Amino acid sequence: MKMTLILTFLLAVFAACSNTDLPKEKADSAKIANQTTRQAAIITGAQQVDKYLPMLKGKKVALAINNTSVIDGKLSMDTLLKLGVNIVKGFGPEHGFRGKASAGAKIGDETDEKTGVPLISLYGSKYKPTKADMQGIDVMVFDMQDVGVRFYTYLSTLHYIMEACAENNVDLIVLDRPNPNDGYVDGPVREPDQESFVGKHAIPILHGLTFGEYAGMINGEGWLPGKAKSKLTVIKMQNYNHGKPYILPIAPSPNLNTQQSILLYPSLCLFEGTVISQGRGTLYPFTVLGNPELKGKYDFSFKPVSIPGMSESPPHMDKDCYGIDLRTYDTGTFAKTGRINLTWLKQFYADYPNKAQFFRAANFDRLAGTSKLRTQIIEGKSEEEIRQSWEPALGQYKETRKKYLLY
Repeated sequence: MKMTLILTFLLAVFAACSNTDLPKEKADSAKIANQTTRQAAIITGAQQVDKYLPMLKGKKVALAINNTSVIDGKLSMDTLLKLGVNIVKGFGPEHGFRGKASAGAKIGDETDEKTGVPLISLYGSKYKPTKADMQGIDVMVFDMQDVGVRFYTYLSTLHYIMEACAENNVDLIVLDRPNPNDGYVDGPVREPDQESFVGKHAIPILHGLTFGEYAGMINGEGWLPGKAKSKLTVIKMQNYNHGKPYILPIAPSPNLNTQQSILLYPSLCLFEGTVISQGRGTLYPFTVLGNPELKGKYDFSFKPVSIPGMSESPPHMDKDCYGIDLRTYDTGTFAKTGRINLTWLKQFYADYPNKAQFFRAANFDRLAGTSKLRTQIIEGKSEEEIRQSWEPALGQYKETRKKYLLY
């Protein structure tokens, strides 16, 4: 990703330098085009400091952020401290406050080495701030980069932050950011018996909302205990609309380290509930699929290894996995069809020799939000039959979603 950003910068510099040699009318046209591009650029909530800084001045402020909470290339905490904001605590989600922990790694409370601010982990011994954690806080700022799927844990962290703010009469400000997978809404709606930290609410796999919109849905649908409401302010983005392409400038988590992986994630994460590797333990996770038992059925192979900070003990570590390479797959297909890909799941189940061992049932059902999808794959149901079973819940969700759209 860093190399991509460097190349983009060099191309921009080259283009700017080249304009000096153009005839005046062409140079003017290029200037107008560049201005139009800048005007159309998405401005995140965090970047609009002038809109929320007055809400923070003179208050005791807590930040629920991670490494994606950036203002002009710097972590928002560092920027706000320099602006005189009194930051008394930080709350970190999965992967930690500065985003360095591996997937699933439990994180303890600590003190931020750079700033000295106490950091409270919401992915260790607890998911929700305690009453003691919330003491001495006037305003909570939530700012993280979502990827738009139900099983991405930052969504549940948002819920528990809202719950704690509502219970302790603390104002909540959500600094909104784009959802890179909001060009379509799809998947089975989570059923009541599958509630978990990777499925807190009854929504489909792809929810099609920004965090600001989702916070509005949590309040509006009465999903907090006792139908409580968090005192919510959303700092909206500028120049954003649903479905607008957006390349994330910072990896939202260690194993979603490319735009390709982010766009494939809604379809590939279900494989975490199976024996099929999604490339954890490689430098290109969530862009490949494979298993050692599929040798001879597929030519492409990869070998997961231990990678500190990404995957210390990946499935099938140090074994050759045979399967498919999706690094050049046209991810535009998802938005065009409005569908996640179920073909790969059906294909690998059909090809795997020991079908009784293919699914890790409890994990798969939690990710899918239902046990039906697993049984449908086993029974050989067609994709259309599977999709038909998602209704009417999926259609009802799409109608509910419309009430909370901000863009």
